[in-house]
Amino acid sequence: MLNKKWSIALVVAVIGSILLSACAQPTPEVIEREVTRVVEREGETVIETAIVTEVVEVTAEPEPVEEPEQPVTMHWNLSTEPPQVDPALSTDTTSVLVDEQLFLGLTDFDDETNEVIPELATEWESNEDGTVWTFYMRDDVPWVRHDPATGETEVVTDEDGNPVMVNAHQVEYAVKRTLNPATGSDYAYVLYIIEGAMDYNTGETDDPETVGVTAVDDYTVEFTLRQPAGYFPGIASMWVARPVYEPVIEEWGARWIEPGFIVTNGPYVLDEWAHQDSMTFVKNPHFYNADSVQIERIEAIMVTEASTAMALYENNELDNAYPGPPLEEMDRIREDPELSEQLTIAPDLCTYYYGFTNNKPPFDDPLVRKAFSAAINRVSLIENVTKGGQLPANTFAPEGIFGNVASDSDIAPWALDAEMGAEMAQEWLAEAGYPDGEGFPTITLMHNTSEGHRAIAEAIGSMWSSTLGVDIEIQNQEWGVYLDTINKTTPLAEMPHVWRLGWCADYADQNNWVHEVFNCEEGANRLRRNCVDETCSACEPSEFDELTAQAGRETDPDVRAELYREAERILVEEEAAYAPIYYYTVVDLTKPWVNRTYQALAGEHWDKWTIDWEAKLEATQ
Repeated sequence: MLNKKWSIALVVAVIGSILLSACAQPTPEVIEREVTRVVEREGETVIETAIVTEVVEVTAEPEPVEEPEQPVTMHWNLSTEPPQVDPALSTDTTSVLVDEQLFLGLTDFDDETNEVIPELATEWESNEDGTVWTFYMRDDVPWVRHDPATGETEVVTDEDGNPVMVNAHQVEYAVKRTLNPATGSDYAYVLYIIEGAMDYNTGETDDPETVGVTAVDDYTVEFTLRQPAGYFPGIASMWVARPVYEPVIEEWGARWIEPGFIVTNGPYVLDEWAHQDSMTFVKNPHFYNADSVQIERIEAIMVTEASTAMALYENNELDNAYPGPPLEEMDRIREDPELSEQLTIAPDLCTYYYGFTNNKPPFDDPLVRKAFSAAINRVSLIENVTKGGQLPANTFAPEGIFGNVASDSDIAPWALDAEMGAEMAQEWLAEAGYPDGEGFPTITLMHNTSEGHRAIAEAIGSMWSSTLGVDIEIQNQEWGVYLDTINKTTPLAEMPHVWRLGWCADYADQNNWVHEVFNCEEGANRLRRNCVDETCSACEPSEFDELTAQAGRETDPDVRAELYREAERILVEEEAAYAPIYYYTVVDLTKPWVNRTYQALAGEHWDKWTIDWEAKLEATQ
């Protein structure tokens, strides 16, 4: 029996031998070497040279392993969890930004000119009166599924092993799916220009075949409209009309948009989605234009606080300070020699506004709504709070939209003149029965969670309190919850009196603005204009609604423009259904190693951006 002490030593020796073997893997090798030595022989000192043979353990040096190249990566802040990435259900800018990377439309918009350009469709044409539009599609766009576990992106194949390509039948399916009441699309109304779309979406008919969209053949799709619409190629670009892959939706239901399930066709695929935290996108190697896509990976976080995002940007952890730098930092940014060079301020096709819940007392009185709109000092707000070169808004659509009357001083001049506005606001509130705010109830002003929106709400709330003598309670909600709250189907008791929202162009025509946003029958109508009951189950159209509908049917551009002008005047002056506040500018910080474009009419085109990768690595490592 072995002594315990020695048995332990032996075990240690064996383990050591194993570890050495595993790490170094020595091998015996016979070598010969020459040895010189000095010896005494018969009283003499002799130098001898001999060849000695010996066995040595030689450890082979491992072959150097090259580090894998890092993919060209952009770091982005989505700022919030996208409420949806299902194109039929997306309504907000964050969701649309994600959709833009994953799904292609029939058409797209040029980043510089905003003109409609080809995407899935290579060309299109209309009949003589502009009521039938035919789109001819490319045939080389495959559906792909990305496996986050392996990192592989594979082309979807049919039962015979053939690649499944994006085609006209899938466009027809997607449009009818958006319009299907069971889908629950809040944005379906933008497709009401299509024959039969409104009746199908509102349940007047349950037959999808009455909708005017038809796959003529595999790569030709035809739309029949209920009236002429020269702007229809712009509508054809929108996410609610983008083809989606029916089998994956049928298989997974609402879960079809999750990584590993989702089937897409755009320049990027969805690799990871840690809800409320981050999303990761990687380049689609099968994208028809993949060779031109330089950015291989986008790591997007969801940081709501602009101050936190700014700190990450300044620490080179973000390549862009989306959705814009903190308002309180604008003066410092302008004065900083490096940040000022990274700052871009340019006109944008968006309007920031406060919506009034038109059927909720006391905002069911247009005099009250006019008073609250007129009491906003828009110039002061821009100069002291937003500081981004925005323009005070007195109407809805900004410059750059067909039919706009932005900054027309003959319409709501009190919105552009603060002194006049304050005086008129006090008169209107007194006429409504609340002189100096006496007897006026405390009202709720709500915004989605954001430091910038909070600063604006506090400034405007202070204006209302000092000018009108009223009390304001400011509340905020996370973006997805907030969108549900201000939906026109929310019980009236749960609706705030006033709430903020921005509207950005989907296409550059007033039909997308005063009609699709505010028309009580055919638009979103979050304002609950002319509702017949508290649930706004129906409405009684007014002159404004009739004007915007007529303008949509009119083919003479001069007549259309005049109709829209009158509609804008009625909406802001007579109804005062909302309070336009300012026309946006792009206020953006982007790192100098990013070569980018700016898209005013849809989500950003990340696939067209490039990064000086060596410059970024030098700055970040």
